[in-house]
Amino acid sequence: MSPDGIIEAPGIILLFACLLRCLQYVLRSHIKHIKAFWLAAVLVFFAVIRRELNYLPDLLVPSNFLLFNHSYDWWEDAVLTLVYLMIVSLLVYSWRYLWSLLKSVPVSLYLAVVALVLFEYMGENAILIPEAWGVIVEELSETAVYAIALIYLWRLDLHDYNFQAKRANKLDYQTVSQ
Repeated sequence: MSPDGIIEAPGIILLFACLLRCLQYVLRSHIKHIKAFWLAAVLVFFAVIRRELNYLPDLLVPSNFLLFNHSYDWWEDAVLTLVYLMIVSLLVYSWRYLWSLLKSVPVSLYLAVVALVLFEYMGENAILIPEAWGVIVEELSETAVYAIALIYLWRLDLHDYNFQAKRANKLDYQTVSQ
């Protein structure tokens, strides 16, 4: 395993843990739009894991791979485009639940993640950071973002949001029926 892979491994483990936690929320949720939100979260973590493991197809798929006269890259792009469209449509469907979650996150957490993402970008592109340290800074920043996501997912009290969603659905029903 290359040094980059050693630095990258904790981040991938955290991503799998986040994916499993979101899958747990999908299975626990009984309201359709909440289940849709958590399914979108599972797909987001799937896409991020796929991005992190972008070197695997080069190792596992032959360069002359063709299926129905299309290369592996074409199929990969087609599948990922469908995944992204599913994510967007599921988030649109569950916009009220998404909004209630976004409102509950402290602003300081948003600022910390934005700072880490900027730091990751600076490391990846060697902006004010020596190129030799860039990969390390990039991977450590990504790992910190993934750790924050996992901690937030672990500490999230799903019962509060299920109650709010049920109350919102009940209010919508009362408004429509009157």
